[in-house]
Amino acid sequence: MAISDIPEAEAFILHWGEMGSHWGVNRSVSQVHALLYLSDRPLHAEEICDELGLARSNVSNALKELQGYGIVRRTHVSGDRRDHFLAETDLWDMLMKIVIERKKREIDPTIMVLSDLAAQLEGREDVPAHIRERIGRMHDFMGTLANWYDDIRRLPRSTLIALMKLGGKVARFVPTRNQTGN
Repeated sequence: MAISDIPEAEAFILHWGEMGSHWGVNRSVSQVHALLYLSDRPLHAEEICDELGLARSNVSNALKELQGYGIVRRTHVSGDRRDHFLAETDLWDMLMKIVIERKKREIDPTIMVLSDLAAQLEGREDVPAHIRERIGRMHDFMGTLANWYDDIRRLPRSTLIALMKLGGKVARFVPTRNQTGN
């Protein structure tokens, strides 16, 4: 039985594709990922094409992108010369790999641009003060966010999971002066 013949699996694959497009990932990339995630064995590109009804070029591009994120890897199956592909099934590892890659692709370049812009604007009297201040503040915020992420990423998985489960309750361990949430 094909994975896509199971209505719930098909619904998952379609939803994952839809969510991927909301997250800025091509729909077919997300659908390939969902199929590989649900598969209990490595799949070759032709199987992926057949299961999802996608063109070979879409599947090839999707596999390259997913490998770039580190959430799909190429493997070989004994007796078959074709490349086969497996998805990361450890959800925590998958999340961390995605976040690392997104930070590298999106946050780090933004911090570099903001740093350059803030440096160029420093001391400029011909630019309104609010523009200098807002770009500088955005640079500081993005840098703080990146530093926080780097600190958090180094924590053991068990500690991170415990922090996640604490949710907002962790705030009672943080001294604050302003209790309004600002």
